[in-house]
Amino acid sequence: METFVLPDGYSISTDPARLDVEVIHGFISQSYWAKNIPRALIERMIKNSLCFGLYHRQAQVGFARLITDYTTFAYLADVFVLPDHRGKGLSKALVQAVRAHPDLQGLRRWMLVTLDAQGLYRQFGFEPLQHPERHLEIHHPHIYEQS
Repeated sequence: METFVLPDGYSISTDPARLDVEVIHGFISQSYWAKNIPRALIERMIKNSLCFGLYHRQAQVGFARLITDYTTFAYLADVFVLPDHRGKGLSKALVQAVRAHPDLQGLRRWMLVTLDAQGLYRQFGFEPLQHPERHLEIHHPHIYEQS
């Protein structure tokens, strides 16, 4: 487990015991990318991913999740900082902590999808797909809205 100490009482940790599922579910279930996702799926995705919690003192105020084989590939997902803590460089610190994690060095490919944060991720080496014609997907954008 890694811990990164930041100024003003903030820290980032990969300790799964510190994650606040209520905060994570509360934010992600209202997000554009996973609206209405059930809590049980949040719990399962946390269990099966490398997660980074962002904390102000003891309270969780942000999150990032990495899906990886720790050898060649990583997909960065579910990155957020709660609104009251934005504008302090915390999203940059969170992505920097993810990219600096010792178990993730030397990966051949990192990927992510974002609607509006390209500027943030470009600061850490992410670029548009060089060959988008090679990438395929199956996408169910409204899967959590089904009744």
